[in-house]
Amino acid sequence: MKNIPFFLLLALIFACNSGSNSSSSSSESPYEEKIDSLLSIMTLEEKIGQMNQYNGFWEITGPTPQEGAAAMKYENLRKGLVGSMLNVTGVEEVRKVQKIAVEESRLGIPLIIGYDMIHGFQTMSPIPLAEAASWDMEAIRRSSEIGAREAAAAGINWTFAPMVDIGRDARWGRVMEGAGEDPYLGGQIAIARVKGYQGEDLSDPLTLAACVKHFAGYGFSESGRDYNSVDVGTSTLYNIILPPFKAALDAGARTFMNAFNDLNGIPATGNAFLQREILKEKWGFDGFVVSDWGSIAEMIPHGFAIDSAAAAAYAVTAGSDMDMESYIYLNELKKLVESGEVDEKLIDDAVRRILRIKYELGLFDDPYKYCNDEREKEIIGSEEHIQGVLEMAKKSIVLLKNEGQILPLKKEGMRIAVIGDLADDKDSPIGNWRAEAVSNSAVSVLEGLQNYPGNSYQYAKGADLIIGPTAFITEVKINTDDRSGFAEAKRVAANADVVLLVLGENGFQSGEARSRSNIGLPGLQQELMEEIQKVNPKSILVNMSGRPLDLSWADANIPAILQVWHLGSQSGNAISQVLFGDYNPSGKLPMSFPRSVGQLPIYYNQKSTGRPTPPGGDVVFWSHYSDISNDPLYPFGHGLSYSNFTYSGLKVSNEGRKVTVSVDVKNESERPGEEVVQLYIHDIVASVTRPNKELKAFEKTLIEAGQTRTITFELDESHLGFYDNQGNYIVEPGAFDIYVGGSSNTSLGTQISIQ
Repeated sequence: MKNIPFFLLLALIFACNSGSNSSSSSSESPYEEKIDSLLSIMTLEEKIGQMNQYNGFWEITGPTPQEGAAAMKYENLRKGLVGSMLNVTGVEEVRKVQKIAVEESRLGIPLIIGYDMIHGFQTMSPIPLAEAASWDMEAIRRSSEIGAREAAAAGINWTFAPMVDIGRDARWGRVMEGAGEDPYLGGQIAIARVKGYQGEDLSDPLTLAACVKHFAGYGFSESGRDYNSVDVGTSTLYNIILPPFKAALDAGARTFMNAFNDLNGIPATGNAFLQREILKEKWGFDGFVVSDWGSIAEMIPHGFAIDSAAAAAYAVTAGSDMDMESYIYLNELKKLVESGEVDEKLIDDAVRRILRIKYELGLFDDPYKYCNDEREKEIIGSEEHIQGVLEMAKKSIVLLKNEGQILPLKKEGMRIAVIGDLADDKDSPIGNWRAEAVSNSAVSVLEGLQNYPGNSYQYAKGADLIIGPTAFITEVKINTDDRSGFAEAKRVAANADVVLLVLGENGFQSGEARSRSNIGLPGLQQELMEEIQKVNPKSILVNMSGRPLDLSWADANIPAILQVWHLGSQSGNAISQVLFGDYNPSGKLPMSFPRSVGQLPIYYNQKSTGRPTPPGGDVVFWSHYSDISNDPLYPFGHGLSYSNFTYSGLKVSNEGRKVTVSVDVKNESERPGEEVVQLYIHDIVASVTRPNKELKAFEKTLIEAGQTRTITFELDESHLGFYDNQGNYIVEPGAFDIYVGGSSNTSLGTQISIQ
């Protein structure tokens, strides 16, 4: 068939729909009749093509591929058999691939261009877990907006974020990509990220469509091993796993991604209960679901689908609308529909959802709206963005310990030893999932310290952390035997007034497929720390990691510990400003830090057992470890400040199921500071057992030196209920404990009764 020029096709479709949209199948969407018209002229093969996503498969500014898989993909692009591409970046590249889809295919349907823009595009914000430690929703929204603006300026219109999987197990490398262990905090952060990516208008060329992942249960993979099985009860599913996804959907998220794992024996990609029943039917989601990379094909090694045809049938029936890089839909669906094994209505539903997002993005109005060369040059790496990620980085730092007020450091007259490979590392602070960040572009700790020239600094590496190069696709090789730098490090430390031990993880030691069975300091760093502490006990641990680590020895022996995560482009500047007191740390942990890997998974919102406390004497028959206490080293919500906050005057009143809680928070120091005031509840007796504490509200507030602020929270049924094992939200009468404080281990509380 002769190609219809794109602008004539659009004119035809819009002319056919110039009247009222009152008969639209979706009362909230103005695009349904346009989608109907387009569907009516699409062949089955073209429909299935919209459900196909390819990775960037050749250098688009180079020669056209002539043979092999790349040539096949190129020909499919020209035939209109590709609905989306990922990992094509930069205005020039995106414009050329979009031009093929729009001007060389029969119908000229534009592509959605997707990318893993997780915590920045080129100007890097802190990793998501670090940002979660800020408990600052506006800062997180702004950080997401910065990343969206840069990615959109480079031609991207869809990001595979936010990841909202709840993470309770620090062995799982992808905790760095999420918001931690709590569903309420995770839900609030999901809302902030979706709003940051999508803005107020999805057709704005500086916004992106969000993709909420991974639906669902991925963070509960057994043993913290990536891609592993997930087996959880319905209470955990409905009350812990699903709430952040629902919060993201309610915030307007337009796409979802399913997960690699199975859930109760059914791979998420082929799980109709998750995708059809809950997401699309019960929650009313009208966007589309994309598979994770190759996850449709992976249902075969899962032992769920016997072959590619079966995998395609399972996935499309379950509600997986777009196939990311397994080629199965394109290869199998046409035959399945023609044989009657798959109803074409399922294809139409999937394509309708995909086209709907393309209309909402404004791609049918202007397929090249994201391809502006001047905008790309102006926005990416702008000074405004650099300052924005610096502010986010400072807010993400958590002061775990500060014995004797060793911090902040004096700005003049100190001899400071800086020890550790990571102190001079300009790459690890970028973290994993680094999009288009330039390698070795972060401000190192040593560079940040130079902003305070009143002190003298002497650096000694001590030991290499890794051996050889690192990359996203390779394993990180750790140095375990070269101690040749120990002597010099000890000499430098012994002659210093204070030592900064900059230790932790390489930037590629956390992230996808970076599970660890030992979550102590990698390599020789623990030994190095112990040797340095012997020669200079006045040491400060600056822990740079993508996950909670076991810092038990440091907690017992090092006077101050600063958790700095992987903070992105401005890492060194943020760390130095906190070390010297130009920024008063305000971060709080979004994940508990364990005393031992043997405690994992560990989380604050645990349930009581039938034997929660010792019965007295030496009796051993209660729920505990015989060699370590049950509680974490640092609990969820913990974080110190250079200010000192005290809580008093807790007041609680309730009228029916509306509860008002107020508390006085006083800053008893001479320095203004921000405090995250946290409110927890405990439903004491319920038809389904409830956690001992559940976060239900928080407020981050600045309190001036010597000032007392009264913080008031309003709770209602949305805070007091829970989901039963059938997924029904219920609020039961009875007694509730109310707790308020600066972390989850607060004991300031009272009890109320609701009817």
